[in-house]
Amino acid sequence: MGFTIGGIREMRSGSRRRGRAAEGTAVAEYTGLWGWAVVPGARAAGGVCSCGESRCPSPGAHPLEFAREVPAGTTLDAAARAWAEVPGASMLLPVGRTFDVLDVAEAAGRRALVRMERMGLPPGPVAVTPAGRAQFLVAPGAAAELPRLLYRMGWDDADLDLRALGSGAHITAPPSDQGGLGPARWLRPPSLDTASAPPEARLLLGTLAYICHRLAPCA
Repeated sequence: MGFTIGGIREMRSGSRRRGRAAEGTAVAEYTGLWGWAVVPGARAAGGVCSCGESRCPSPGAHPLEFAREVPAGTTLDAAARAWAEVPGASMLLPVGRTFDVLDVAEAAGRRALVRMERMGLPPGPVAVTPAGRAQFLVAPGAAAELPRLLYRMGWDDADLDLRALGSGAHITAPPSDQGGLGPARWLRPPSLDTASAPPEARLLLGTLAYICHRLAPCA
């Protein structure tokens, strides 16, 4: 797709410039290698969001209104130039285009991954947040289909700590900080195959629902 991440030369003109170069490189990896758009996001410190709104509902975890997204397919140089215009912004990935997200507690997500591997079910990319959530990237449409899928699998009346994120939502892209709590991380990083074609939600949902049910606190 135009460049390889491994061939990018490190810039050595001060920590701030190195930090911005690293962020630009990460943005270019998302746009040029994985084919995902990146949206500049707010930051937070001490619960206070950089957007300046005292009652911000998502401190440090929402797009900046004035900033333009870096579209999928943007090359290294163009991504670096675009990100230099929003110094300090966090990297957000828009949901509902190339992927939707199944969001569960991190403990459930880790156990589900072990079970999936034993069953030969390859997951797509999986991120973990500093708030203790595991985010499974699945094919678009999962958010709209989740109630029907849970009903068909017999989990519709269960009290599950499981939700789907779809169009209009954003997730924090590793290694950006989320809400001042720390960096998001990849538990299962994207690959060329899984980035462009994440698995259908139905392939993973049964395992996720089962583990979430097993770990649910007793009433």
